[in-house]
Amino acid sequence: MTKRIYVGNLSFNASEEEVRELFAKHGTVHSVALIADRDTGRPRGFGFVEMDEAEAKAAIEALNGMEFGGRSLRVNEAKERNSRRPNRSW
Repeated sequence: MTKRIYVGNLSFNASEEEVRELFAKHGTVHSVALIADRDTGRPRGFGFVEMDEAEAKAAIEALNGMEFGGRSLRVNEAKERNSRRPNRSW
């Protein structure tokens, strides 16, 4: 079973390949997705990595708080996304 990992506080210059290499030290990386702004296409400084569950836990412990690209990474288990638009019943 795979686990989705949130990776925050990424350098805006970080590439998917660099992030893949960083996480691959802790196990098999199934996917990497760095998020970009819809309008400008510029990186937003966060992304997601998918790994097998046991390897994901090891990667989270090892990489959370680690300096990467001049910034201290924030790495934890991704949470389910809620709708960004509130339900309004007016």
